[in-house]
Amino acid sequence: MKKEKSMRSETCLTSVTIFAAIVLFGSSYAMAGTWTTFNVPGAMYTEAYGISGSNIVGCYSDLGNTHGFLYDGKNYKMLDAPGANQTFANGIEGSNIVGGYDDNSGRHGFLYDGSNWTSLNAPNATYTYANGISGNKIVGFYGMPFVTYGFLYDGSTWTTLSDGSDTEPFGISGSNIVGWSGSGFLYDGSNWTTLNAPGATDTFPHGISGNNVVGFYLDASNGAHGFLYNGSTWTTLDAPGATNTYVYGISGNNIVGNYWDAYTYHSHGFVYTIPEPATLFLLTIGGLILRRRK
Repeated sequence: MKKEKSMRSETCLTSVTIFAAIVLFGSSYAMAGTWTTFNVPGAMYTEAYGISGSNIVGCYSDLGNTHGFLYDGKNYKMLDAPGANQTFANGIEGSNIVGGYDDNSGRHGFLYDGSNWTSLNAPNATYTYANGISGNKIVGFYGMPFVTYGFLYDGSTWTTLSDGSDTEPFGISGSNIVGWSGSGFLYDGSNWTTLNAPGATDTFPHGISGNNVVGFYLDASNGAHGFLYNGSTWTTLDAPGATNTYVYGISGNNIVGNYWDAYTYHSHGFVYTIPEPATLFLLTIGGLILRRRK
């Protein structure tokens, strides 16, 4: 009888373990990931906006000047568009980087391939800002008197994107585009879908990779929280020790952004790595079995 009772206990333990793992996967497994902070040396603040593989782009400030940067996990490369007063590196795919820069004539978008800088100016626009890239497609927004329009540019044709009000696309993956237009949106080339994080006063989707959308939302106290949305589940991402967390880019299991700490109130770049579901499953089983043995 004792042996039978012991066997039933082990069976129950296995069932509980599997159930716990399934529940964790179905709700917010990203919370079990790892946070890695990085800061451009000598910078007053560091903000990461885009990621492709192991390469991260963003901007940093030193004594009031803003520069773009490319970071490969070990080395930093400063990115300053020719003649620019300020440079913002916003998106990356492979060796191609897009963003915006300010010079004495205004604000312009750019495409940088590692060697050549190409200015991007939407026709008749007062300013142009490039945010995301996927293949030969670049998204961003441009200004006209009293209104802002989104754009999709394929290297030859400018296509205006408008959801009826100021429209600001931030990220693109294939034919899917995310951004903000009075609220968060996902646009698939035909349909506009509203994206609002639960309980948020405003939602700002910034990056997309496959079915995963990342960005940040504001709560009732105007606090900023990062999020990961996979089409059905919203997962909040708050960097440890942060007062506000802003998420901007995603590539595979890696998410980038910046957070403001509660001590110096400086901005730091981060990489958040989502664990593989199989890895998390094994960790969950291992942890529960160890607890059982103890």
